[in-house]
Amino acid sequence: MQTKGFQRNVEDFECESCKAFIKGNGYTNHCSMCLWSKHVDVMPGDRKSPCGGLMKPIRVEFRNGDYYITHECQKCHFTRNNRVGKNDNFDVVVKIARDLAQKIAKV
Repeated sequence: MQTKGFQRNVEDFECESCKAFIKGNGYTNHCSMCLWSKHVDVMPGDRKSPCGGLMKPIRVEFRNGDYYITHECQKCHFTRNNRVGKNDNFDVVVKIARDLAQKIAKV
């Protein structure tokens, strides 16, 4: 059986990390306030992952004109990259990038 690619789901949710209420638009895959996510998908949008762990934003990259966040599941260590959205808290994006740069500089 072949799995479909991206599946759009319009879902509102309460962030399990910061408790903010997030209004989903069908492409929302993380909290726009703290940028944490939840490991609910095998393929984006399918809601078939049995894990359910919280996914910490651990890295920010800039490529092809867009910023991307790498999330790591705190339960199973799965990682996934997600594009930073226009409604995301850019101060948090900068903090993640700064924290990673400081961590690298200490090595």
